[in-house]
Amino acid sequence: MPELAEVETWRRLAEDHVAGKRIAKVHAFKDEIVFDNTTHTRFARALKDRQIDAVLRKGKHLWMTLDKQPFPYFHFGMSGSFHVYRNEQQRPTYLKTELIMDDGTRLGYRNVRRIGKVRLHEDPTAVPPISKLGPDPYLELPSNQWFIEFLGKRKAPIKAVLLDQKFAAGVGNWIADEVLYQAKIHPAKKANVLSDAEIKTIRTKIRSIIKKAVDVSADAERFPSNWLFHHRWGKNAEARTAKGEAITFETIGGRTTAYVPAIQK
Repeated sequence: MPELAEVETWRRLAEDHVAGKRIAKVHAFKDEIVFDNTTHTRFARALKDRQIDAVLRKGKHLWMTLDKQPFPYFHFGMSGSFHVYRNEQQRPTYLKTELIMDDGTRLGYRNVRRIGKVRLHEDPTAVPPISKLGPDPYLELPSNQWFIEFLGKRKAPIKAVLLDQKFAAGVGNWIADEVLYQAKIHPAKKANVLSDAEIKTIRTKIRSIIKKAVDVSADAERFPSNWLFHHRWGKNAEARTAKGEAITFETIGGRTTAYVPAIQK
């Protein structure tokens, strides 16, 4: 599942290659699941001849501002991605839409499992889901005091709270597990019983983990070798961390959760 770092990587890709350029042509391929509250033909008409002023993101959601409304919104679901290329022969498979710039650059939106969405909005930030999101922990990480006050009111397991997009927009399952592993906090521990010191550690780990993931363009092979990330997949009964610690898998907050009982108390 793409999380904040992956979407920020695609935002930067689009910003680097198409921001400031005019869309000369749009290819949009019929898909009544991916094109939501619009059609592929309306989407193509709305974007043709428009200039891309900016490529923006909040949490896992990305949109572009153009020189004229409506603006395109993209959600990547479990298998969506952006691709930049120069000719039709380089198109990725499962392409849903392709923006061709006036200089020949092509930006393609690919979605294999059709879980992501493409929409048109007059103002994407004014409507759900973006309007309901909490702070983006990469762009606007709240203070320690905000964390303490927010978590102090929540009786849910801390893992569930970390996944709440009203708490931290863009934090998904692997980031939440990594944060709690590095903070040495059990994922089932109630948020409102955490000490101030534990909460400050959670905030610190959210910042450092997301920053590192963004810095390496969400390339998992470049994540630090001691991260839980490399060993948390597949529910392997023999799974261990780089240090040899046994990994346990449970469903917490409705999601499969990987943690290390030896250090997460």
